[in-house]
Amino acid sequence: QVQLVESGGGLVQAGGSLRLSCAASGYTFSSHAMGWYRQVPGKGRETVAAISWNGAYTYYADSVKGRFTISRDNAKNTVYLQMNSLNPEDTAVYYCARRSGSYYEGYEYDYWGRGTQVTVSS
Repeated sequence: QVQLVESGGGLVQAGGSLRLSCAASGYTFSSHAMGWYRQVPGKGRETVAAISWNGAYTYYADSVKGRFTISRDNAKNTVYLQMNSLNPEDTAVYYCARRSGSYYEGYEYDYWGRGTQVTVSS
């Protein structure tokens, strides 16, 4: 079955960096786009970054452009989210999710992990 397992979250000071990883299994990883979204209690889900099946196309929310970088290693079935210049507004639970197709646009999330907490202190 499809499994997505996030790691790399934690507590960091404002201005610091974290790298999230998501290990995928149970399907052909290279056939699907992947995304990272975050959620704060009481607020809606926000996709922060997404990447196409081959890494050629990426999407970033305006709130993270220039600070976050999404990448993937299809040989390792892993997608990453490098987060730099973190600020307290980035505090959230971050989820790795699979898109139902090869690209971000035109498809939806159909599987997601349990999430990893990122807390940025001021």
